Amino acid sequence: MTADQKQTKPLAGKTIFISGASRGIGKAIALRAAADGANIVIAAKTAEPHPKLPGTIYTAAAEIEAAGGQALPLVVDIRDEGRIAEAVEMAVKEFGGIDILVNNASAISLTGTLHTPLKRYDLMHQVNARGTYACSHFCLPHLLKAENPHILNISPPLNMNPRWFKDHVAYTMAKYGMSMCVLGMAAEFAGKGVAVNALWPQTAIATAAMMMIGGKGAMASCRTEEIMSDAAHLILSRPSKEHTGQFFIDEDLLRSNGVTDFERYAVEPGHELIKDFFLD
Repeated sequence: MTADQKQTKPLAGKTIFISGASRGIGKAIALRAAADGANIVIAAKTAEPHPKLPGTIYTAAAEIEAAGGQALPLVVDIRDEGRIAEAVEMAVKEFGGIDILVNNASAISLTGTLHTPLKRYDLMHQVNARGTYACSHFCLPHLLKAENPHILNISPPLNMNPRWFKDHVAYTMAKYGMSMCVLGMAAEFAGKGVAVNALWPQTAIATAAMMMIGGKGAMASCRTEEIMSDAAHLILSRPSKEHTGQFFIDEDLLRSNGVTDFERYAVEPGHELIKDFFLD
């Protein structure tokens, strides 16, 4: 690959392990990387069409390959560490290594203490905090061998304002668990060249989860997943030794890199946008 190609397609040939990449933000990040010619490991649960949610690992794989990438669709429940370990080894066997991990899979329940059954509490912590930790644990031995390794968690900056705890403390604890992985692992691996960062949207994103929370009426006040995929592409293209331990906000990052037109990311341009959680 020439120097010019590396600049225009910095993720070409990179192998990216993405949890929850069968739909939403995870799939959007995969498609943006695929346009560079990246190899995408789709680690997600949905093998058969879901009655309420779009896409499967196989439909995502077809889109990734149509976009210019290579795809390895694997059925992975990230609550199962044995299955994560198997998926990582299959990815290494298929593509020769792992360069990037995107911890995107997440479970949500915006319910208070009296209305959050322990089964739901456990699910959020197993998927968000534990799943992120587990995927990182199994990918890190391979990331440490990579040329420009990154871990990117789709999680918010750590904001201790009680506002973000009082209505859904269980969800906030689980989501902040992902962010604490950034804080800790960035420091732990700072001298070993693995970048560990977080990315979070300034506004609500038009995903299936947002549809379930806000309904169709809220979608007009959202941005598309592409704003997150463009921001993720910027982070993952940077030298890992120079950019770690950061909690990036999509709009701020894109603005600092010269983007001025944000209407193109709007589901319906002109609508007032809903600000995302955890941002005062």
